[in-house]
Amino acid sequence: MYNPFSLIGKTILVTGASSGIGRATAVECSKMGATLILIGRNEERLKETLSLLEGNRHSYLCYDLSKEENLKELCSNIPTIDGLAHCAGISMLKPILALNTHNLQDVFSTNLYAPILLTKQLAKAKKLQIGASLVFVGSISGISNVATALSAYGSSKSALNSFVQYAALEFSGKQIRCNAVLPGRVETHLLQNQTMSNEDIQKDIDKYPLKRYGTAEEIAQTIVYLLSDATKWITGTSITIDGGRSLT
Repeated sequence: MYNPFSLIGKTILVTGASSGIGRATAVECSKMGATLILIGRNEERLKETLSLLEGNRHSYLCYDLSKEENLKELCSNIPTIDGLAHCAGISMLKPILALNTHNLQDVFSTNLYAPILLTKQLAKAKKLQIGASLVFVGSISGISNVATALSAYGSSKSALNSFVQYAALEFSGKQIRCNAVLPGRVETHLLQNQTMSNEDIQKDIDKYPLKRYGTAEEIAQTIVYLLSDATKWITGTSITIDGGRSLT
């Protein structure tokens, strides 16, 4: 049966695959027929993700992508890929007056430097198939939804969004597409680890026209769309997935 959203025959690399949006993306990709290579720092959690996937051709590798020396080794240990879903990221809730160089280095190393340098190494090692699709998880905090104590996180995501456009242009000669998804708040462990009270969370939810936060699966399904051949003529764009939050 004709299905332009199928990932059958494609090998997809998913970073941050041990939990949250990364795990959901791996699961959704497997349902669409992809072969997955899972990347994360926690082997036990990667094994949990692996157990949730449909099919048995999948694999995982443990790497901390914030360390540049790991990226070259990673690229030497994987086959050529048809797609990348870069879901690894960290949040930080800290006001500007409390920020220091160490804080900024932590956030930017994971949220910006890692995806840039991983993209570089994948291309340099010739691990990207002609026509590959690269999808990066940004955030509406990088373009709007400005909030107190999120300056480091929002700035890193804003820079990532800019990188996606430059990468789309530079890799277009090989028909390699680069796009981003920009979620609003999603029900993941990152949200649970924040210091918002239940009352604050409810007030925040009320700002969303659809009156709820998103799910990791909803973000993952848009990532699948961008990885599929249905989006062969889409590159350098960002898709906002925020339940209408950016409208208010």
